[in-house]
Amino acid sequence: MPQISSLVSDPRNIELLKALQEDPRQPVSKLASRIGMSAPAVKERLTRLEETGVIRGYRIELEPKALGWPITAYVRVRPIPGQLSKIAELAQKMPQVVECHRVTGEDCFIIKVYLDALENLDQILDRFLRYGQTTTSIVQSTPVPLRAPPLPGSGGSNP
Repeated sequence: MPQISSLVSDPRNIELLKALQEDPRQPVSKLASRIGMSAPAVKERLTRLEETGVIRGYRIELEPKALGWPITAYVRVRPIPGQLSKIAELAQKMPQVVECHRVTGEDCFIIKVYLDALENLDQILDRFLRYGQTTTSIVQSTPVPLRAPPLPGSGGSNP
């Protein structure tokens, strides 16, 4: 299996990744035309990028507000001793939790939740408060929405 570093150092793979970032739904034939290769060669490159984990899947991005979740909040949780695993288990079970990260520092978790109304924040916090202390931040705006990490040669530091 090829090394990830060699796959992302190939200029054609970088072009392929850029094209996919712009439109992940475009057909292989269009990708092939764009980077100047045959469709079977592009399909093979896509397969290698998927097998090595450079590409982890093609996702659809849903707009939370359009689905009735207009409020986004981040909840930091500092567990009570012995309750660390309970917080992760609870977060996995709650559909309003869309991300949960175990982090360093006094707060062991940062959890992203969507709310249909601010009045319902207490219900979510109360469930976590059984296992630790919470600190909540409500998102006012998102100047930098979720984006892919920088590709090699695009101005960011290379791994």
